[in-house]
Amino acid sequence: MEVQPNNPLHGVKLEQIINDLVAHYGWEYMGYTINIKCFNNNPSVKSSLKFLRRTPWARTKVEAMYLNMLKQAGQIKK
Repeated sequence: MEVQPNNPLHGVKLEQIINDLVAHYGWEYMGYTINIKCFNNNPSVKSSLKFLRRTPWARTKVEAMYLNMLKQAGQIKK
């Protein structure tokens, strides 16, 4: 397995990203920021995982939101 010391997403599962974002921001804010149905209409981790695994552009936005959250918390530098 390749080591990626400079990649803060390395080793973090999509489910963990969603759970951390929901705990920090909540579904309402996430749905407002990234306007996708799985965040706005009856949101759940399961439906979000299913959608994000099939939709690269949405996953990219969610990962960017997660990285921004980590930067604001001071957990990563840049």
